[in-house]
Amino acid sequence: MSACIPTRNDRSSRSSRPPRTSGVKRPHSPPPRNGRRFRISGADLSASLTVFLIAVPMSLGLAVAMDAPLAAGLVSAVIGGIVAGLLGGTPLQVSGPSAGLTVVTAELIQVYGWRTTCAITIGAGLLQILLGSLRTARGALAVSPAIVHGTLAGIGVAIALAQLHVVLGGSPQSSVLSNVRTLPDLLEQLSPAAPLIGALTIALLVLWPRLPGRIGSALGRIPAALAAVVIATAVAAVATPGIARVDLPSWRSHALPELPQGPVAALATAMFTVMLVASLESLLASVAVDKLTADRTAVQHRDGATPPVPVKRADLDRELRAQGAANALAGLFGGLPVSGGAVRSSANVRAGATSRASTVLHGVWVLIAAVLLVTALEWIPLAALAALVMVVGIQMVSFAHIRNVHRHREFLVYGATITGVIGAGVLEGVAIGIVVAVGVALHRLARTRITVSEQDGRYQVTVRGQLTFLAVPRLSRLLGRLPQGADATIELDGFFMDHAAYEAIQEWCTAQTALGGRIAFTGRSGGRIGEPPSAAHSCCRPWTPWRNHHCHDKAGHADAAGVPGTAVAVASPSASSGAGADRQGAHRLLSGLSSFQRTTAPLVREELARLAAEGQQPSQLFITCADSRLVTSMITASGPGDLFTVRNVGNLVPPPNTVSAMSNDDSVAAAIEYAVEVLEVESITVCGHSGCGAMQALLGAAPETEAPRTPLWRWLRHGLPSLERMGSRHHSWARISGRLPTDAVEQLCLTNVVQQLEHLRAHDSVARRLAAGTLQLHGMYFHVGEAQAYLLAEGASSGTGPDEVFARVDPASEPGAEPDTRLGGEFDTGPSVRSGVYRGPGVRHAAPDTVVGA
Repeated sequence: MSACIPTRNDRSSRSSRPPRTSGVKRPHSPPPRNGRRFRISGADLSASLTVFLIAVPMSLGLAVAMDAPLAAGLVSAVIGGIVAGLLGGTPLQVSGPSAGLTVVTAELIQVYGWRTTCAITIGAGLLQILLGSLRTARGALAVSPAIVHGTLAGIGVAIALAQLHVVLGGSPQSSVLSNVRTLPDLLEQLSPAAPLIGALTIALLVLWPRLPGRIGSALGRIPAALAAVVIATAVAAVATPGIARVDLPSWRSHALPELPQGPVAALATAMFTVMLVASLESLLASVAVDKLTADRTAVQHRDGATPPVPVKRADLDRELRAQGAANALAGLFGGLPVSGGAVRSSANVRAGATSRASTVLHGVWVLIAAVLLVTALEWIPLAALAALVMVVGIQMVSFAHIRNVHRHREFLVYGATITGVIGAGVLEGVAIGIVVAVGVALHRLARTRITVSEQDGRYQVTVRGQLTFLAVPRLSRLLGRLPQGADATIELDGFFMDHAAYEAIQEWCTAQTALGGRIAFTGRSGGRIGEPPSAAHSCCRPWTPWRNHHCHDKAGHADAAGVPGTAVAVASPSASSGAGADRQGAHRLLSGLSSFQRTTAPLVREELARLAAEGQQPSQLFITCADSRLVTSMITASGPGDLFTVRNVGNLVPPPNTVSAMSNDDSVAAAIEYAVEVLEVESITVCGHSGCGAMQALLGAAPETEAPRTPLWRWLRHGLPSLERMGSRHHSWARISGRLPTDAVEQLCLTNVVQQLEHLRAHDSVARRLAAGTLQLHGMYFHVGEAQAYLLAEGASSGTGPDEVFARVDPASEPGAEPDTRLGGEFDTGPSVRSGVYRGPGVRHAAPDTVVGA
């Protein structure tokens, strides 16, 4: 049982929760319903108009890029907005014609014609519905980001090159390479009208958000896409009346799908390609929308604004089904393939949308415009739409993604995917990327370093990396060069050895031993490994006695009988018949001690003998909770003599001068004084953890400070300042970088670490060492379920900074480096994601934002 107080099963605490019908929002519960499921707020209405003004030129431009009927782009925008908006699992995501499918759709139209392409879109939508029903959406995100971003970047390059021909007054070719080859001929026959309108559009798209001054701030509220197309249209109407413009056919002649005609395998491949690209684009956009929504929520919390309407986190399987329904209907009504769009969705979030009403309304406005504004739309020059789509294609090649891929050493996969998409096609490019990714993984698996050295007649063979059949030839060659019968130590520093490598080493070891050689196998730390299976425990290792597998219980009394005295202790007639639990506890203790003497003691005896002779010289004082799940040596990778550890309920540090007649708290203070003054430790760490029972008890019922009830509550009164700090208006809430605290308990666990550091600084011995600059204080939080450590920011731990942020410790962090709090790049490369905090009932917080996104 945990040393902290478990309150999870307390019936009184359950009964104190507000009922579902009370209208009070509990943590992690949906907002109370008032009988209306679909409400339209002013913010949603405003956001829908903003997205509508972006969606109309974007939809027409993508239709031009795909060489599809222009009305098809508007049909997809209407269906994507209304159908995907109503059914989707990401309320603020806006769907419409897919930019990622531009190249694929253009090729399908050229090969099969428009009506068969619509039928393929229907089939792709049905596949999406099937996959969403099978709950495979999360699995799609398991594809290597290098492949996904490489695919989108390759599509972006293809879009940009194709639309460059339209901007220059020509027509795009059927492939990227053809567009590149025909570009010189097009430049020789250049007419100035279309290029000038295209250049004007591109300049406006780039410069419009950067207009300076108050005028620029006011004009910046108008979407850049709308401003660029409107201004380019006005200039073209005056300067170049004869330029090619949008030609919207009558809705009566709108083409609907027909039964697909062509090879079944080719049609099935086309459906799979459309489904794959549309699904990946939509799911990545959903993740990006979630982050943008969290960013906006954090900013509103920071500014002290009225709490925003809660937005549900993305349900990716529901979103995939909604995208499938939208694609099936889009194909049925003669529209382009549909997917979630990062550009439209980010505009929706930044415009202040709070619910799916903005997405649905944007589709309604597009429908009204398609019916009533045909004449106005036909004034738009094709060069302006092509320039708009070309900029979108260029933006799909994200330098942030390239940096992330390069940092993770996957640029080869990224480059191979781009090359495959550009040279062969989307599906072929994805296949090439997967093959290269598998090859890179195999190369890393087979990248094994083997070195041989000699010292005092004994050979040291060091193997760094995984031992697979790919490394066997080199390993056998090096082992064969050692003298026959020589003594050798084989150091294996890896986590995997396949059967071929095991056989090679075993045969060599047998031959050397037969000739009088002595062979020892060690790990990187020098510990003995390779114990025969009969002598080893199947579930425990000598260096990991903390693993709670209870091997000895599984072994039964037969295992204990081999330990002298164990059988007598278990079956002692002096034990009472009702002491079964005591006998089991004694058996566990003796079995554990026996296991230590048999397996661990031989490995640590020399080190402990040195420490016994030299005395302890720990470098750190580690103050943490007595919770049984918190193993300090494991999470700090420390050994004997490294930590001077103080454990108590709630990792509390009583302030100085708190000794009373009813409670003597000198134990912790004595440990602090001894560690600082006598042992002269270099740092002190206060470590809290998730699910702390002491913090749950403080939240559930504060102890009575005037009339203490029990020793436990008298001790927990030292946590009351943490509870007061969390509710104070004068302190920022502590928070975890990269995500919101889960609930009020976790928030109090974090705040408690910060408060106990303040108590620690009040001790005279600590204050003197801090003033001299010879002591450092650290705050730490350990999430038990995630096995993840978080460190308090340097300014907060030293008491010199206002921010109280616990930053995630990166597994790849170098010694002395700051913890890496950056998040991986997603499809949308908008503003940085900012962390926020959980808003507990009745508690005010003011959390300065912390940038954690790239």
